Amino acid sequence: MKKLLPILLVLLSGCELMKEKVDLIIVNATVYTVNDEFSKAQAFAVQDGKFIAVGTTDEIRDKYTSDQLIDADGRAITPGLIDAHCHFYGLGLNQQLVNLVGTTSFEEVLERVNEFHATNPKTFLRGRGWDQNDWEVKEFPTKTELDTLFPDIPVALERVDGHAYLVNQKALDMAGIDWSTKVEGGEIEKKWKDGFSGITGILIDNPMALIDSIMPSPTLGDKIKALKDAERICLNHGLTTVNDAGIDRNTIELIDSLQQVDELSIRVYAMVSNTKEDVDYFINKGPIKTDRLNVRSIKVYGDGALGSRGAALKEPYSDLPGHFGAMVTPVEEIESLANRLALSEYQMNTHAIGDSANIAVLRAYKKVLDGKEDRRWKIEHAQILTEGDFDYFEDGIIPSVQPTHATSDMYWAEDRLGERINGAYAYKTLLNKAGMVALGTDFPVEDVSPFLTFYAAVSRKDISGFPKEGFQVEEALSREETLKGMTIWAAYSNFEEDEKGSIEPGKFADFVIYDKDMMTVPLEEIPTIRAEQTFINGVVR
Repeated sequence: MKKLLPILLVLLSGCELMKEKVDLIIVNATVYTVNDEFSKAQAFAVQDGKFIAVGTTDEIRDKYTSDQLIDADGRAITPGLIDAHCHFYGLGLNQQLVNLVGTTSFEEVLERVNEFHATNPKTFLRGRGWDQNDWEVKEFPTKTELDTLFPDIPVALERVDGHAYLVNQKALDMAGIDWSTKVEGGEIEKKWKDGFSGITGILIDNPMALIDSIMPSPTLGDKIKALKDAERICLNHGLTTVNDAGIDRNTIELIDSLQQVDELSIRVYAMVSNTKEDVDYFINKGPIKTDRLNVRSIKVYGDGALGSRGAALKEPYSDLPGHFGAMVTPVEEIESLANRLALSEYQMNTHAIGDSANIAVLRAYKKVLDGKEDRRWKIEHAQILTEGDFDYFEDGIIPSVQPTHATSDMYWAEDRLGERINGAYAYKTLLNKAGMVALGTDFPVEDVSPFLTFYAAVSRKDISGFPKEGFQVEEALSREETLKGMTIWAAYSNFEEDEKGSIEPGKFADFVIYDKDMMTVPLEEIPTIRAEQTFINGVVR
């Protein structure tokens, strides 16, 4: 027997030598591949940043060997998550502002601004995240208190949806905004009641640009820090690709330069902001594609947001007679740009909230895309539609929607819309018409967490479990549909389904290991799921 032992050891070592050496092996996992069959696997092998084999633990261990082998101990693994609509750079910049998310009164807003300014003195004080719909008094505030607290420092506090500012008099003066100022596509609010007379300090949609023009520009250091902060937050939540919905050329080029020197790992699908200079530049240059950056779309704003009553509706707001909201970009400009982009390789991705904005954009798309194949143009939000208008999505237009918008807005949306609520946040209807939905968060408008996205899509409830039966629960998505919307369908909407969105040989080894299985845990546990490890190109980030 002693003579046989060395022979067995030689044979065993010979078997190891016959196996293919790879960079990484994962075994004993619950792998949701999100392939065409939505099949499950137990293990996979990674080489040179890509999946090379997927199968059972025995199959992978019999064929491959690696110095890095992870036993997942049954934990769930999915493809790297994709946020199909967010503001990645904006999230990073927000870390440098007063955080007003979750404030329950205007008094709390003022307290946070005061506390921030006491430790971070600024020449221009900025904050973001307030939402008057979360307050007991659900009305826009006025600038009175800000004028008292900050008579000599300009202040601009951005509403959570990014479609309204509250500014003080100093900011109005610096921007040259007075009674005679007129701006199309929005509102400079004025009020003559409750002890206030004049410009309130609330600017909705396009007039906000007047304030933007006087804000100090972030330094290069500020920008780099913002991008790295945003990446850290996203990777902690299992996001490996983000669709940044509207950034300028300088920011896109900065992202590219940081990625090229491995200072930024996350993959970015960049939608170019709709400015003449940047649109001209990128259309003339053509699409830009690296392993980490994809630039082939233009982000357009159709209308404003429902929460600030800027969404463009066919009929007046139910809670504000005579008010229809407004188009941020005039319909004729949308049609002209659509015609131009249809002649290029660029995708058009248009923000449309109200039913009037949605039909205007859908008609513009249909007119210029007739006869053109595989353009994959998107409606970002597709939030409120009239019954017959859903049919436009049968022609290859992709709805890019954010499930947490439904559960954030459900407390007051019916007040704005009345019976039109039946055509709002209709994700299942959109899926049935389009054959897919690309899912995102719109962060920092909503929380970054993709697990809140998953929970809202499947349960149609807030994290307290309200409402008990779910908000318009007939529009809920299944767990499989939701995971597809956060992976392969989002990848498809970016023309990237051949390189990401599923765990299959030949695709980038972007994947996430979780502490709980989102496909099987009780619904109420989904928001508490954590991404234990996030991998890009087979490397934990």
